[in-house]
Formats: sequence, C-alpha cells, structure tokens
Amino acid sequence: MRLLIVGASGLVGRHALELALADGRIERVIAPVRRPIKVESALDGIPKNAAMINSSPGDSMPEISGFAASKLETPIVDYERLPADAPWWEVDAVICTLGTTMRQAGSRAAFRRVDLDYVQMAAECAQRHGAYAFALNSSLGADHRSRASYYLRIKGETEQVLRKLGFLSLTIVRPSVIDGQRERRRPLEHASMRLLRAVGPLIPRRYRVVPAEAIAQALLEAAITAEPGCHCIESEQLLPA
Repeated sequence: MRLLIVGASGLVGRHALELALADGRIERVIAPVRRPIKVESALDGIPKNAAMINSSPGDSMPEISGFAASKLETPIVDYERLPADAPWWEVDAVICTLGTTMRQAGSRAAFRRVDLDYVQMAAECAQRHGAYAFALNSSLGADHRSRASYYLRIKGETEQVLRKLGFLSLTIVRPSVIDGQRERRRPLEHASMRLLRAVGPLIPRRYRVVPAEAIAQALLEAAITAEPGCHCIESEQLLPA
C-alpha cells in the first residue's frame, strides 16, 4: 500500500516514518516536509543507520544515502501553498502527526492554523486523490466544547472536521504526555519528564507518559488495517498491560 505521513519531522512522526519504512506491508512512503530531515531507520537484517534525505520542490524522488531510496519520497512543501494536484497525494492511507504548541506557535491564530487548518487541508487533498483511511495523533482530553483549554478545544475541533470528511476508516489516537527524545528540550522539561516516569505507577494509567514509538505503532496499524468506521484509541490503551 501507499502511505502518506504528515508531520514526519516531529517526535511521533519520525517514529512512524521509521516503522513504515521497515514494514513490508508498505510499498511506498510519502512524507512531505518543510526542510530536509534525518531519519534513523532499520530493516530486517540491516543494521540501524542514519539516512540524510535531500529533496527539492521539483524532485519526484529525493537523494537518500541508505536503503530507503526506492521506498521513500519526501517532497518539500509550504503548507501555506500546498500543491493540491501533486501526484504524491495518491495514497491509500494517511498518518497525521502534524502539530505544534502554543509556545512554539506564538499565538492562538498561529496554533489553530497548524493544528487544524493544515491538517484539514492535507486530509482533503489526500481524500480527493483516493485515500480511504486516516489516522490522527490527537490528545488526551480533546474536546471541541472545551472552555478551559484552547489547545484541547482545537484538538477536538480537528477531530470533528475529520469525522465530517467521511473517510472509510478514521482512527483518532489520544495520548497523554508523550515521552521520547526531542530535538530541543529545556532542562526543566527534562526534569519534569523524569519525574513523570518515576511517579507513573502511582497515577491512573490514562495520565501516565506514553512512549512516542507506541503511539506511532498504533497509528501505523490503524492506517494499514483500515477498519471501517471511526475509532478512538485512548492513552491507557497505548501502554503495556
């Protein structure tokens, strides 16, 4: 099958990309990005290595050092000017891990633009070109009616938008705090994560930190199996029994 990963440069997206490249059920992976990215990948029988992906807006296939050249396509895109008719939109399923934070966005309007508008635009483009399955990384507590949290309200609104698009299969994953190696993490964030890991056994499962790879695996399986209907995977379901 052909799989589109939107948000492949983020923490969960990088894991989803690595897993998809190593999965024999996936014939082609398309990962539109705003700039070249480095991917840590592994395939059966091949040692883990780093592949630097380089592409330009006019390239149909990037230059990749490593095994993934025949399977991966990373078109460089500007989400403000998405090429709605690009041939790489022709996929079977979409994994979307695109998102930012209020602090990174700088304003409510900018946050909404990324977490709702960009996601909707990508979903509509893929669906118009034949995508039948969509798997979204959302958030624990997402609620379009939330008054207490603008973040959770936008996450909930995004879920509502995707439901209305009517994909044959829609899976929404709602993790709690995501654990993983981020490119940039402040000392306070690092200390907070260590504390959350330590107290994990003492708090309800739904509020415990969730490994980014577990989220990525759930998204990938949902995209591949494409069970008809709308499904929600809550945070506690992502943790080992």
